[in-house]
Amino acid sequence: MTETQLAAAETDWGEVLIVTDAARATVLDIRANEDDAESLGLRVEVTGASGVDYTYDLSLEPVDEKAQDDHTHTSDGLTVIVPALSVTALMGATLDLPTNAGQGGLVIRNPNRPNPLGDLGQLELVGDSANKVRTLLAERINPALASHGGYAELVGVDGDRAFVTMGGGCQGCAMSAATLREGISKAILEAIPEITEVVDTTDHDQGENPYYS
Repeated sequence: MTETQLAAAETDWGEVLIVTDAARATVLDIRANEDDAESLGLRVEVTGASGVDYTYDLSLEPVDEKAQDDHTHTSDGLTVIVPALSVTALMGATLDLPTNAGQGGLVIRNPNRPNPLGDLGQLELVGDSANKVRTLLAERINPALASHGGYAELVGVDGDRAFVTMGGGCQGCAMSAATLREGISKAILEAIPEITEVVDTTDHDQGENPYYS
């Protein structure tokens, strides 16, 4: 990426991670104890996911050693460095102090959520809507759920609505609804445009199956 492209990207992205005044003051206090403090920026990187939340690494690093495609934003004496691969996941997040005054450290309040199924990749889907959903479940989603002892299967398609149920380790799991909402539903809606709603028919509470009601 050229310098011109980098400048344009920073203009388009603006301030990726919002830093509150209190958080900035805390970081600057910590930085003041480092050698050549003025040269250091706060690097914030998404390192993975834990459940439905991202995990992060925060460190003080020399600003002039950042990668060419890192995003930087300087405000009130603090430069925040966000690696290119973390920009989308951190867009609109806020770095702040914990709400509980007795709790130390910093917190990141992020409206974005990782896909609990990971990267589903590209898959050629053919046939009618039901066949496309079955193929997506079999080839991409269920292999990811298998590591947790679970699976998802299509109950049926009614117009533009797909009814999906989860079983095995997913049934009765507190995370299963989030997995369906954040992962399976998103994957189906993105891969199969003719499906506009995914309905969870899993019998979480021994209730009636909404597909048959």
